[in-house]
Amino acid sequence: MLDSRAQHLLKSLIERYIAEGQPVGSRVLSRQSGLELSPATIRNVMADLEEMGFIASPHTSAGRVPTAKGYRFFVDTLLIVKALEDAEINELQGHLQADRPQLLVNAAAQMLSQLTHFAGVVTTSRRREASFRHVEFMRLSDRRVLLIIVTAEGDVQNRILHTDRPYSQQQLLEASNFLNQHYAGQPFHTIRALLADELRQLREDVVGLMTAAVDAGDAALSDTGDDLVVSGERNLLHAEDLASNMDRLRRLFEVFEQKTSLMHLLDVTQRAQGVHLFIGGESGLAPLDECSVITATYEVEGQVIGTLGVIGPTRMAYERVIPIVDVTAKLLSNALTQQLNEA
Repeated sequence: MLDSRAQHLLKSLIERYIAEGQPVGSRVLSRQSGLELSPATIRNVMADLEEMGFIASPHTSAGRVPTAKGYRFFVDTLLIVKALEDAEINELQGHLQADRPQLLVNAAAQMLSQLTHFAGVVTTSRRREASFRHVEFMRLSDRRVLLIIVTAEGDVQNRILHTDRPYSQQQLLEASNFLNQHYAGQPFHTIRALLADELRQLREDVVGLMTAAVDAGDAALSDTGDDLVVSGERNLLHAEDLASNMDRLRRLFEVFEQKTSLMHLLDVTQRAQGVHLFIGGESGLAPLDECSVITATYEVEGQVIGTLGVIGPTRMAYERVIPIVDVTAKLLSNALTQQLNEA
C-alpha cells in the first residue's frame, strides 16, 4: 500500500502528465507537488513507484509517465470527480431531443464524441424481445404486400412481402386486425408458436400471409440498425498518444469497423452498476492497450437496454469524462422512457 506521500506524488505526476503529455521529472514534480521535499527524495519515491509498476520511464527521457496500473490506482483512489453544473446538464439535455429512439441513441453517441473529443459509442436496444404495438398491410400489387410495423418504442419498420397468391385489401385489413387484437405487445417468436394453433381455425387463404408477416416482422425488429453506434472515431487520429503509431491506429479502427469484439466488451458492462472503466489491457482487446473505455448503462422503465461510453487514450481528463458519461446515460434513460410513455 502506498503511503500518503507516495500517493500525493503519484497524483501530482499523473495530473501533470494528463495536462501536458510530457514525461514528468523530479524537479518539475518537486515544484508542482507542494511538498517540502528535495528532488533527491522525490527521485527515491519515484523509483519506488516505478518498481511497483505505477509509473515507467520512457527510453528517451529521464522523466516518468503513468502506467495502466498507475492510472487504475489514480482513478480508484485519488481522483476527485466534480459533478457537472446544472447549466451543463441542461445543455446536455438540449442535445437529446428526437422523436424516435434510434435518433436519440445516435444523438447520444454524437454528444459524447463532441464533448470529449474522443469516440462515443452506444449499444442499441434491439436486444430486447422484438414486439410490436401495431401492424398494417398495404397492397402494392397482386403478389406484393407492404408490411408496416410500429414497434413498442414507436419506431416504424417497413418490409415488402412477396406472397404466393394475390390478396384483396379487405383480406389484408382482416389479417392486420387479427394480429393487432390478439398479439399486440408480444414478441414475434412467441406469436409464431401461438399462431400454429390459431391458423388452423382461420381460412386457409391467409395462412401463408400471416406466416410470412410473422417471419418478416421478427427479422425487421431484429435488424433495426447497427448493434453499435460509433461517433467521432476520427477524433482519435488527432490524439497525440495514439496517432504516433499508425499500425496501432489501424488495428484500433478495425475494432470499430468489425464491432463484434467491442460489442462483447460493452455487453459485459451491462451487468455493472454505475460507471465502469477499462484502462489499457483491462479490456482484453490488444488494439485498446493504449486506450481507456469508460461506460455506463442506460435503461427504460427500470430495464437495462444498452450501454454507452467513450473510447480514448489512457491520457484523458478522467475527472471530466466520467461525469459526462454518467450524466449522458441518465439523460438518455429519461428521454427514452418519456418517449415511450408519450407514444
